[in-house]
Amino acid sequence: MLSIGLTGGIGSGKSVVSKIFAGLGVPVLDADALAKKIMQEDSDVKASIIKSFGDEAYQNNTLNRAYLANIVFNDPFQLQVLNTIVHPATIAAGIAWAKKQNAPYTIKEAALFFESGSAEGMDKMIGVYAPDSIRINRVMQRDGLSRDEVIGRMGNQITQSIKMKLCDYVVINDEQTLLIPQILSIHQELSR
Repeated sequence: MLSIGLTGGIGSGKSVVSKIFAGLGVPVLDADALAKKIMQEDSDVKASIIKSFGDEAYQNNTLNRAYLANIVFNDPFQLQVLNTIVHPATIAAGIAWAKKQNAPYTIKEAALFFESGSAEGMDKMIGVYAPDSIRINRVMQRDGLSRDEVIGRMGNQITQSIKMKLCDYVVINDEQTLLIPQILSIHQELSR
């Protein structure tokens, strides 16, 4: 079974592409959702987050995402601290999930594959590309963030051009190019 990574910058449309693959019967793991679950449920991870960011990181035993986001998306060092806490547990949980699957290939969707070093465990990488202007508008609408906040978050990821060069396949999600034919082509190749 092949392990396929699916990545792209914030607002590129990774989730839309993942849902299409899932609709084709491909097991898909959303690593970002898994990381959020781990931050909420893993006692060791929670303890490390509280130690690094203070008791305010959790309110009523629930992750205070706004508080944490305000810290880590404004300070690259603090973002690295959080990633150092969360990424190892997420990678381990992803490996355990993949071992339970029975399909020609699985997809693990994550924004920070190359940044976290977890791309090295993948057989192939799929990148989702969208122009920056579209990405900014998508995230502003989706998350209610200002343009500057979105650009700041984009600055915490490696540039889209570098990310796409590191991928084996690139899906163009520019609101003009059809997604399904691109995904079907990749699916057929990976299913052989």
